This record gives sequence, structure tokens and C-alpha cells, in this order.
Amino acid sequence: MCGGMGSIAGAIAGFMLGGPLGAVAGAAGGDAMVDQPQKRAQESLDMQKTAAEQATVQATKQADLAEQANNRANAKSPDITAVLSANEQAAKGGQSSTMLTGPTGVDASQLNLGKNTLLGS
Repeated sequence: MCGGMGSIAGAIAGFMLGGPLGAVAGAAGGDAMVDQPQKRAQESLDMQKTAAEQATVQATKQADLAEQANNRANAKSPDITAVLSANEQAAKGGQSSTMLTGPTGVDASQLNLGKNTLLGS
């Protein structure tokens, strides 16, 4: 950062102590003194950013684990008594059926295709 405030202060101090060559050396030294705090500040910001990202990842993991634990604790189970009761009520209605045949089944006369024959005769 040549030409900054550190350069000017370093050049003045260097000139007073060592003449023209001291002024050049002082300017370079002044730049280094100004750059160091900026570098430290940038490193500090980078470390803060990294820490914040790590904290976010950790918080997300914790939230996922908490949600899984909550789901395990509140797991739903079937109401077996209601299922058995429904089956018993359906059995009281008589012969079981399908959606195609209905509760009365299929009339045997509807299965004839024309005339009554015995198979094999």
C-alpha cells in the first residue's frame, strides 16, 4: 500500500534518522506497519465467517436430530381394535364379496352362455 499514511509517517521518521535512504526505508516500513493491522482484521473476519458457517451446519444437524427424535416419540400406530371391529361388522353381513360382484354375489343363471350342456358329453 505505497503512499498511505504509514508511508508518509515512515518516510518522515526515516529521513530524520537516516537521510534520503532512511526516508525510502521508513516509507516501506511504514507501509508494513499499516498493512499488518489490515491483514489481521481480514484474518479475523475470515475466522469469524468460518466459525459462523460451522455453527450453522451444527445447528442444522441438531435440528434434524431433534426432528427425528420427535418423530420417533410421536410415531403413529394403527388402531387395531377399530380394524377388528370393522371386520366383525362386515362378517355379520354374511358372505363376503368383491367390488365387482356386490354383497349378493353372481347369479348362476347369468353364467350360462346358451344351452345347458355337460362338459365332455
